[in-house]
Amino acid sequence: MSDLAEPAPDASSRTPFGWFKRPGRSLTRRLIWLASGWIVLALAITGFFLTSLFQESALRRLGAMLSQTIDELVVATTATPQGVTVAEIRDSQTLRVFSGKYWAVAEPAAEGRLRMVARSTSLWDSDLSVPDDLPPRLNQAFGQTISYNAVGPAGEPLRVAASMKQLPGRNAPVVFLAGIDRSAVDADTRQFATVTWVTLLILGLGLVLAVFIQVKVGLRPLYDLRNEIAAVRKGKAARIARAYPLEIEPLAQQVNRLLDHNQETVERQRTHVGNLAHALKTPIAVMLAEAGTSPGMLPDMVRRQTKVMQDQVDHHLRRARAAARAAHGLGESTPVPEVLDEMAVMLERVFASKGVEIDWRAPDDLTFLGERQDLQEILGNLMENAGKWSKRRVRVSAGPSGLGQMVVVVEDDGPGLPADRREEVLKRGARLDEDAPGSGLGLSIVDDLTRAYGGRVTLADSDMGGLKVVLELPAAGD
Repeated sequence: MSDLAEPAPDASSRTPFGWFKRPGRSLTRRLIWLASGWIVLALAITGFFLTSLFQESALRRLGAMLSQTIDELVVATTATPQGVTVAEIRDSQTLRVFSGKYWAVAEPAAEGRLRMVARSTSLWDSDLSVPDDLPPRLNQAFGQTISYNAVGPAGEPLRVAASMKQLPGRNAPVVFLAGIDRSAVDADTRQFATVTWVTLLILGLGLVLAVFIQVKVGLRPLYDLRNEIAAVRKGKAARIARAYPLEIEPLAQQVNRLLDHNQETVERQRTHVGNLAHALKTPIAVMLAEAGTSPGMLPDMVRRQTKVMQDQVDHHLRRARAAARAAHGLGESTPVPEVLDEMAVMLERVFASKGVEIDWRAPDDLTFLGERQDLQEILGNLMENAGKWSKRRVRVSAGPSGLGQMVVVVEDDGPGLPADRREEVLKRGARLDEDAPGSGLGLSIVDDLTRAYGGRVTLADSDMGGLKVVLELPAAGD
């Protein structure tokens, strides 16, 4: 028999980057996001700290050089009645114009400004840049060195150090300034920052990957437990069999205890149903025997009502057994092709006088999530009803419909069924033809059993000309 087309993939399938979406309710994503967030925050703080530390260290080295230049200036500067004189400092850089190393000597002027009284040859006719707030700061930190950034005469970035001191023989303070090009320091700082951030980025990606692997491996027992429970639900296993870590083992044991409890409950229900069947069938049989074949209105009424009682008892007992089996459900599965082939062979013999041909199609791996007896009763009633009303042909097709469900379609080439009577035939005891044999419970039994398994029955017109019955049932899938 040919298989039906495979169902479309589940829309909920994960993408390769699915784990990096919003955490939502996933424990795995939550752990990965929390760990990754902490790693990113820690590495960012580390990167800023290392870069700032390197820059401060480089600026301190420049500051030490500038302080040395200021000390040399102080030694080379003398106070005279005419003002301040500065002896030449033996530093080749300060003797070369715009060399990148400069010095100047200034004295406080009006309006809180500084007036340059001497400068290095390297400055030529320019002055070192002085911020407006420097003089007040120098007064407050008299004798100490204050450093700041400025722009040199050639447009280069400078690191400048300034200090206000008192010279012997002079009442007014003197301000000594020294500056040096910091372009090399800035370049080293940028290079260090680039190397640091690239290194931290690689380290961060490695740590996030390690966290991902650790979480996936650490939570693997939970995935395995989930898969085992799914296997039990789909009928592939009867209970949890694997050994789990100490933290999860109690959960696995509780699941097995729940399964055992459900099994015991179902067995008790089956026992009660069997006892009830025996208790009711015996009195009914006695009533039928007593009524016998005696003529009269009373015996006829007894026989008719007793037959109705017997049909009702069979119906409700069958429904109770089906509900109990469906509630049990776990660990039970039935291959659909086997049951279809069995029913088709049997019914073709039953309807051999009409020459009914039953054509069925189903995938070899299609499996019903329930007991074989229930599937036999459902398909048997549907196929028997189709064979009874068909002219020559009955067609049965079955296949998965996704989301753990399967669909069985039974069609015939008979007279069909009016739309206004379709709901009626699913009711208990309803019959299309009072002259046809049977109790009228076939489709009702099918509907009850299907609903017990959480499925449904739908009636429609077939393109073969007769009735089409669409049956939805749970399927045991992967």
